[in-house]
Amino acid sequence: MATSDFTTTLVVGQSPKEAYDAINNVRGWWSENIEGGTDKLNDEYLYHYKDIHYCKIKLIELIPNQKVVWLVLDNYFKFTEDKSEWKGTKIIFDISQKDGKTAIKFTHEGLVPQYECYEICREAWTNYIQESLRDLIITGKGQPSSKEDDSFDAQMVEKWNLA
Repeated sequence: MATSDFTTTLVVGQSPKEAYDAINNVRGWWSENIEGGTDKLNDEYLYHYKDIHYCKIKLIELIPNQKVVWLVLDNYFKFTEDKSEWKGTKIIFDISQKDGKTAIKFTHEGLVPQYECYEICREAWTNYIQESLRDLIITGKGQPSSKEDDSFDAQMVEKWNLA
């Protein structure tokens, strides 16, 4: 049975360890606007993009050089009517090696075409994985969303229990 979860696969010439390390360097490929730890089991962090998207994520599975799984604990999109989108979804990075190449299969389990945010999220994830994460793995420099001038809102830190 075909799944409707969003998936994209990236293939690079670097090792699974280099891919794994890059994935866990979330600020290096996704966004510099992240508060909290991102590379140890049970780490929780808050991602935000201006006042448009807030997301609280927990790192729930780490298998060195093979797999990374995030659980979306809470989420807010300014532009959707359905405020439950992304909540409880998993973001999965499966790393494998074949014929001297490393494949990273990215799946946002629960991000489905019925979501209001699907097209925007699909486009954004595709760019972050196929461009920014790829560049971080290959060159050591990704293209994350840059640190915004407006500092992280203290009320949001308190609301999301990150203080």
